[in-house]
Amino acid sequence: MSTLSLMEHFYTIQGEGNFSGSAAYFIRLGGCDVGCTWCDVKESWDKNAHPQIEITAIVDHVKNAKAKLAVITGGEPCMHDLNELTKQLHKAGIQTNIETSGTHPLSGAFDWICFSPKRFKKPLEAFYEKADELKIVIFHENDFRWAESHASKMKNANCKLLLQPEWDQQATVLPQIIDYVKAHPQWSISLQTHKYMNIP
Repeated sequence: MSTLSLMEHFYTIQGEGNFSGSAAYFIRLGGCDVGCTWCDVKESWDKNAHPQIEITAIVDHVKNAKAKLAVITGGEPCMHDLNELTKQLHKAGIQTNIETSGTHPLSGAFDWICFSPKRFKKPLEAFYEKADELKIVIFHENDFRWAESHASKMKNANCKLLLQPEWDQQATVLPQIIDYVKAHPQWSISLQTHKYMNIP
């Protein structure tokens, strides 16, 4: 595979998760079959709506930005063969992270795997062994129990456990998350800080 469906790419500040606040080059691939009702990038869902771009050109964009960290996201990036992309990024000395719902087999070599399962499609069991970070979006108070069901299956004892309010519901759920983390300190809070900073 020499090309990938590329929705957009940009150099920015990672707004969520373990690397929040770090400079990162985002590679957003087209295609997703999870169907989250609250998804804020629904335009990424149709893989055929985005151009096929040479992997070498994608990597050149990252190198030209002098980025040290690349985040591969979507859509659902695991719908693609990511072996060549991660190979070229690593050859260029660039740390390679992925954000995935875990609904498709992982390809490629990653330095950090953010696993963010969704209710809309069941993830593959393999991600409970591979993930460095479990990030659960909280939309409703019932999601706390759902989050714990996934945390109990994680195999990596050092996996970072994160609860993140769904952006449009955060006035309601963020106070609940704060109370929950105080009572369950194995969890931490992830906020979409890029939205506060008004950056992509």
